[in-house]
Amino acid sequence: MAFVWGPLIRNHSSMVRNRPSAANLFRVFGPSKPSRFVQSCSVSNEASTPSSKLRQLLRCDDFLLMPCCYDAMSAKLIERHGFKLSFMSGFGVSALHGLPDTGLLSYGEVVSQLRFITESVHIPIIADGDTGYGNPLSVKRTVKGFANAGAAGIMLEDQVNPKRCGHTRGKSVVSREEAELRIRAAVDAREEMGHDIVIMARTDALYSHSLEEAIVRMKLFRKHGADILFMEAPSSVEQMKVFCQQVEGPKMANMVEQGTTPILPPKELAAIGYKIAAYPLTLLSASMKAMEEALVALQSGDPQKVRPLLHDFSHVCDMVGFDHYYEEEKKYAI
Repeated sequence: MAFVWGPLIRNHSSMVRNRPSAANLFRVFGPSKPSRFVQSCSVSNEASTPSSKLRQLLRCDDFLLMPCCYDAMSAKLIERHGFKLSFMSGFGVSALHGLPDTGLLSYGEVVSQLRFITESVHIPIIADGDTGYGNPLSVKRTVKGFANAGAAGIMLEDQVNPKRCGHTRGKSVVSREEAELRIRAAVDAREEMGHDIVIMARTDALYSHSLEEAIVRMKLFRKHGADILFMEAPSSVEQMKVFCQQVEGPKMANMVEQGTTPILPPKELAAIGYKIAAYPLTLLSASMKAMEEALVALQSGDPQKVRPLLHDFSHVCDMVGFDHYYEEEKKYAI
């Protein structure tokens, strides 16, 4: 068992993709850090669409580490550090708008943010589709909209609308029948548009009902065509093991620091039976902490306390795309 967490590429030019988007001018692909785990699963150049890249990763034997992004810059950092995929976190996108993850953002706001992210990176992005923003017809529109915005996959859940963060109080789920309809509608939307977008089905029934009900729902979602299964917020390793033993197909573990679920090393998650580990708050929390430390340093009035907290200006310019822009500028003699 290997862990996918190695550098994808070591130069700009070999990552340029023939995709008609102005955002290609601003993609940044600099040297990455050395691989921390053995990288045995690579994405074929023939995997031309985001979804086909994601499906190729799901077929390989490697366990997938998936830091979550919330904007284009966090996605770029994830890619630059060699991760093979990312998840656009609904919690993170809500926080970016100064809001809690309680279903306050509209479909339009989320799909707009998704487009910024997918146009900035080449790695496949799974996007948080929450409850699908309404009835089964709304779910179909959401799936099609996310696919057209470049998502490799979409996660849909069985909470009532408006939903809540899976690791906070006050959650409730729709009936089993309504939950099934959401997944059926998502699969129908995929087939109607001739797309291969990956569908991740999530249940929060463990919180509001029981482990048994959550497993029943997971099996039904798999039967209806879900590609990845996600049981939110197990509170013990034993619950995680039972879920993985009884439900077939690729499964995702949600590693929320200080959340409900035990935080396990990747090797343990893989041994239990998970395929993917998502880290939805790691980068958001780290960035908030870094900004607060910088603000405290500024308040001290001593510039020497600020400098150690910062990247070099040249690195910042490189990350936002100036170097690549200058290369393109020379090409067209602007």
